[in-house]
Amino acid sequence: MKVLFLGGAGMIGSAAAAEAAARGADVTVITRSEPARLLAPGVRGLRADVKDTDALRSVLGREEFDAVVNWVGFTPDDLRGHPEFFTGSVGQYVFISTCSVFGRPVPQLPVTESSPRRQPVFGYPRDKVACEVFLEEAYRSADLPLTIVRPSHVYDRTVIPVLSGWTAIERMRAGRPVVVHGDGTSLWSLMHSRDFARAFVPLLGNGHAVGESVNVVGGDILTWDQIHLALAAAAGVRSPVLRHRSSESIAVELPNWRDVLEHDFRHSMLFDTSKLRSLVPGFAPAVSFSEGAREVLAHYDADPALRVVNDDLDRAFDRLLE
Repeated sequence: MKVLFLGGAGMIGSAAAAEAAARGADVTVITRSEPARLLAPGVRGLRADVKDTDALRSVLGREEFDAVVNWVGFTPDDLRGHPEFFTGSVGQYVFISTCSVFGRPVPQLPVTESSPRRQPVFGYPRDKVACEVFLEEAYRSADLPLTIVRPSHVYDRTVIPVLSGWTAIERMRAGRPVVVHGDGTSLWSLMHSRDFARAFVPLLGNGHAVGESVNVVGGDILTWDQIHLALAAAAGVRSPVLRHRSSESIAVELPNWRDVLEHDFRHSMLFDTSKLRSLVPGFAPAVSFSEGAREVLAHYDADPALRVVNDDLDRAFDRLLE
């Protein structure tokens, strides 16, 4: 199977490329500049602006692919020309969207692929909704063989999956309180990038997935308190001190957190994975968050340059706790 990744040399895409190559796919990754991560053995790397169809034509010529995956479409303008360029030359065009497109609060849990999409304020998911609508019209009117894939919150060893990042770890190790939004009990789903890749790659070249949207979501359903506690345990902290503050009060001190808290993290999110399991029979996540948290802490503890405390955030937490 021949697979083309438009972008996809970051955390999630590099894991997917490595998984696809390991399963015997012929993988090409196109990036505008040097990839952020080393390409897996056997993966071909090309240079071009994937948002420029003339540039794509110059590096690809008439080459055809079983599946093309767009990892870097963030606004409809990023996708202009793609339906015309790829329709007829690829078996499947996969757009990487996000589960943040679903309106918050959702009217009914669990969230399915047909749950309402709505985001009038928060820019990233709002633009992803617009991308989905643009490509769906191309599927309906121009036969673009579209599959929409929606990850939720994916992490790997390089990502501390809380907004406060390493600052939270340092505070916990020092016995200082860490601020958690709300009452810490809203539910969230985390997925390790290796599990995402194992679920995602079988969708490539899968004719049953064409015309479908698929939520690719992990099995770890945790409260935000549990996420912090798992990170604390991995950091060797037995009794971390967590303090709860409303999303609104946090946003006063940390205005850059306002949109993600108000329109995403504060809401409990549970996802139905029936469609994923029907398209990828036998898939089950293999990496628990407790295991993933240990990987994260081992990675950061091995490199002092990564262990950077955000002083502004640290002071904001202190003000919230006064």
